Amino acid sequence: MSALHIGVDVGGTKVLAGEVSDHGQMLRTARRRTPGRQAEPRALDDAVTEAVLEVADGRTVAAVGLSVAGLVDLTRGRVRFSTHLPWQEDDTAARLSARWGVPVLLDNDVSCAAVAELAHGRGLAHPDFLLVTIGTGIGGAIVHRGELWRGANGMAGEFGHVRVVPDGRACECGLRGCLEEYASGNALMRLAGDAYEDGAAITAAATGGDPAAIQALASVGDWFGVGLAGLVGSFDPPVVVVGGGVSDAGELLLGPTRAALERTLVGAGHRDLPQVLVASCGSAAGMVGAVRIARTG
Repeated sequence: MSALHIGVDVGGTKVLAGEVSDHGQMLRTARRRTPGRQAEPRALDDAVTEAVLEVADGRTVAAVGLSVAGLVDLTRGRVRFSTHLPWQEDDTAARLSARWGVPVLLDNDVSCAAVAELAHGRGLAHPDFLLVTIGTGIGGAIVHRGELWRGANGMAGEFGHVRVVPDGRACECGLRGCLEEYASGNALMRLAGDAYEDGAAITAAATGGDPAAIQALASVGDWFGVGLAGLVGSFDPPVVVVGGGVSDAGELLLGPTRAALERTLVGAGHRDLPQVLVASCGSAAGMVGAVRIARTG
């Protein structure tokens, strides 16, 4: 039996741990709730530990890969900053490695998702793409010639905190008018109101024809397209891959997104527009990519 490598996606609302096959198929998963940013770091450590132990189910673990929603220092295994998590300037990898007695490798969640798409998804046919995830917040990754481009500090792709409305809504990052305040899972819940339990419920209602849910997704999609127009104008990618939980809405989100992209992209009538595609690996992509980084070290 091959050694057990576990991937954990630590997002703004949930912790998802899993065992994944060599072909990217989920074999066993465990889920926990993510404590809020104001919680003690130990509370998040405990949630991640519980999920890892459930997946391991008494088996020996060779390594764990962590996919984290935040700015990550890859060299030191450190979470520098996260909008939604209590890990701030935190030596996460070393602490959890000591607690579990196994190697722990750490990366940004969307970088992990891009690794998954390159190995098992859209990247197989498209070696150049922007990956933009739309979940609790918005994250991004830049892939060129089949490789992640990480930037000078390894932190490229913070697309959710591009300012789209000067002096707009206050964002959890400390700035105002960030894209994810208008186009994210949090924005979707705010627009849809209290009638829905979560984003999945909104998507289900919209699929069933609920006008309020359809309108909320259309508004998020419109703002998302405005944000993509800035990214496409900056990077000129042939393909934009959209992942994250809100992307489960499919064309209810991406139809308005494409319309807003074409409406607001500079020179739209004089250039080829990128394909805007749903990610192949789905909302578990961060976990799938985290398993790959755990295997490769």
